[in-house]
Parts: sequence; structure tokens; C-alpha cells
Amino acid sequence: MINKTVKNVTEACADIQDGATIMLGGFGLCGIPENSIAELVKKGVKNLTCISNNAGVDDFGLGLLLQKKQIKKMISSYVGENAEFERQLLSGELEVELIPQGTLATRCMAAGYGMPAIFTPAGVGTEVAEGKEVRNFNGKDYLLEYAFDADFAIVKAWKGDTAGNLIYRSTARNFNPMMAMAGKITIAEVEELVEAGELDPDQIHTPGIYVHRIFQGENYEKRIEQRTVRPKNY
Repeated sequence: MINKTVKNVTEACADIQDGATIMLGGFGLCGIPENSIAELVKKGVKNLTCISNNAGVDDFGLGLLLQKKQIKKMISSYVGENAEFERQLLSGELEVELIPQGTLATRCMAAGYGMPAIFTPAGVGTEVAEGKEVRNFNGKDYLLEYAFDADFAIVKAWKGDTAGNLIYRSTARNFNPMMAMAGKITIAEVEELVEAGELDPDQIHTPGIYVHRIFQGENYEKRIEQRTVRPKNY
């Protein structure tokens, strides 16, 4: 097996340059690559196109890159938790492509499977369909949507091994697995890194064939966007 381990996040992200297109895994603030995002902020790379389910919040996740105006374009399905995102969108500072959530996931999977495009009924008859090919199958209209073409995919897993095999937990599986398949170079940060052969093969969600670099992260905050608790007398 090939050892894909790098020393740290700095080495993992060393060749990400201005103008890169990057997929970033996670759902809300769950399962986001916190260490890698912080490294991109530190590197100061600019004019990024970011493909992510969401845009973080004002002071965490992709919101940190937005604060520094390092993102040129956001391709997302949910962006409602970030006031700075809203400000940049309305002022014309940020390009935005909003995509139905299922379409976003499937365009990631198409890239991973080597498919150039998909057809989906989502968005037919709406602004999402403007300028896109529509084809009728069995009496129903479908939009042609192209697979993503990302330079990098950066994902976060609960556990991984030195061969790049990954295991996610719970909600973190929403976008990380399909993005891990889809990048030209996939970088994985994990909470725990073990030697190849130590993971139960039946529990692996992303095979190491898709992962190019892996490192053990640290100091994860794992924030919750909106914490909701039951009343004490519930």
C-alpha cells in the first residue's frame, strides 16, 4: 500500500494557488475541514471558486475566507447563515451559483464516477433552468447539469489510515464522501490517523484510491450553527 500521509495541514495544502476551484465537504458546520480552511486563510490565496453545501457562518467555516475576500465565487445550495455572504452578494463583490441540494450532490458524484453530465428534473421551469438544455424523457422535462471540475477536494473524516481509507460519522457523511471522489487532488483531514490495515474494511466509506493526501488534524471546535435545546420541564 502507498503511504499517503503528509506531516501537517501546511504540507497538505502547499500547492493550492490563487484561482483554484475547491470542493469543501461538510453539512452546515458539521464535518467541515476546519484545519484546512484555517490554512487557506493563513496562506492568503485569492480568487477561489468554492463548491460547498453552505457558506459557513460569519466567523467560522467558509465565513473566514469570505471575511478576507478570498472567495471569488460560491457554488452552494444553502447560504442563509452568513451575513457577510449576503453583503458581498448584494454589493456585487461575490459571484454566486445557487444549486438544488440534490443536484449539488449528484454533480459531485458524476465527477467521481467519470460521468460528464446528468439529467435532473430539479429546477425545471425556474430560474435555475435559464440557459440550460432541457430534454424530455417519457413525457417529463429534465435539465442537463454538468459534473463539477474541481482542482481540489478537501474533506474531513472521523478516522482514516495511511493508505487514505476514510470513515465518517453521522451527518458528516452528507457531502464528504461524494466530494472525496470528485477532486483532481483530494486532501483528507482526520481526527484519528491509524496505520493501514487497522480499519475494519466493512466500515470504510471512502476507499483510499480516491485520496491523495491525508493528515491528522487538531483542535476541532465542531460548532453548531443554531443550538436548540428542550425546556427543562419537557
